Amino acid sequence: MTYEEAIAYIHGMYWRGSKLGLVRVTELCELLGNPQNKLKFIHVAGTNGKGSTCAMLSRILCAQGYRTGLFVSPYVDRFNERIQFNNDPIADDELAEIITDLKPVVESMENAPTEFEVITAAAFLYYVRKQCDYVVLEVGLGGELDSTNIIKTPLLSIITAIDYDHMHILGNTIQEIAHAKAGIIKDNGTVLFYGQHPDALPVIEAACEKHHAALHVVDRSTLQEGAYDLHGQTFDYRGYRDLRLGLLGKYQMRNAATVIDAVELLREQGVEISDEALRTGLEKTVWPARFELLREDPPFFVDGGHNPHGVRGTVETYQRLFPDRKAKIIMGMMRDKDVSQSIGLLLPIAQEFYTVTPNNDRAMPAEELAELIRSFGATATSFSSVADAIETAARGEEPSLAVGSLYMAGEVHEAFRDLIEKRRDS
Repeated sequence: MTYEEAIAYIHGMYWRGSKLGLVRVTELCELLGNPQNKLKFIHVAGTNGKGSTCAMLSRILCAQGYRTGLFVSPYVDRFNERIQFNNDPIADDELAEIITDLKPVVESMENAPTEFEVITAAAFLYYVRKQCDYVVLEVGLGGELDSTNIIKTPLLSIITAIDYDHMHILGNTIQEIAHAKAGIIKDNGTVLFYGQHPDALPVIEAACEKHHAALHVVDRSTLQEGAYDLHGQTFDYRGYRDLRLGLLGKYQMRNAATVIDAVELLREQGVEISDEALRTGLEKTVWPARFELLREDPPFFVDGGHNPHGVRGTVETYQRLFPDRKAKIIMGMMRDKDVSQSIGLLLPIAQEFYTVTPNNDRAMPAEELAELIRSFGATATSFSSVADAIETAARGEEPSLAVGSLYMAGEVHEAFRDLIEKRRDS
């Protein structure tokens, strides 16, 4: 297969939808010789903060010199971002080779696997071939029935912030959502919980007790904010002073505290990680579309906040950086999210809204979103394309913020690059 054929084959499975369960991926991995059993994992579930937490851990492990796999979703610019080795996306030819090897196995299965299950198996194969020392593995959806949960007891299971999202699948209460996330807890494992939601903690505690797993809950009482600017921030946590974090979001300090606790727990299991690697990894962490600065003057940001908890963090960060300035908000959302609450959270920082339709079947149409925003008494203009909204918002001197869905972040990147190029040529 060529790379293009491999991508077409993967995306050709989209019609099968998202079917939670481990039966198909178990059969697929067994046919492949169970590559996942040859790897050491750090498994990460949660509603928000999973990707950033995984990115920081991967950077730290790489800074220590380990051969590190990183599995995340969704991607922002290119599919290859989902399967990374030493923080570099899988090469086109390597992906084509893996899918070429996988295809006859997939085709031999009577109960055909889904797209995500094939991607998960492909990642396991790739990491074995790359002889990874450790793999940082992000859950796709939920936990218990997610295809990544085929792995045996990992070195560490991390559950990040839990809040309302994917309720039609995971449940309508925090307890039900926490139960789904707690499904990654394995027998005799070590578990680290972000711990912000009191209704979630008893669920996590019960799962740990059931599986005889050791639970550690992040204590952020020693977390102290330091200096911050458009290029990063400093903070203190536990015995660490003046840690530099390359990510802008104020919420990223809280994710970083989780990562530092994770490093301490890994050290207890014999994983050598120096303070220097910890500091270097945090400082060098980059993660697209997480309050990402695309232009400094006037400021232009893109953030993947797509549910109220995420948007709340976006607003908190914006207000810290610009307490007296309103933003032009480019907004696109999935209709199955809590759109109204997200709008309400954004109103205090919004000068006006520019609505777009993200490239996804679940997207709310731009004009429908604009009408909903207007019902709040705010100014909203709908655009037929992300590029048109970006070009309009980028004029003037006020900050701009694109928010609402990771599915539009790639389009924002592309439109902004085109805009910069156009202005450079004119």
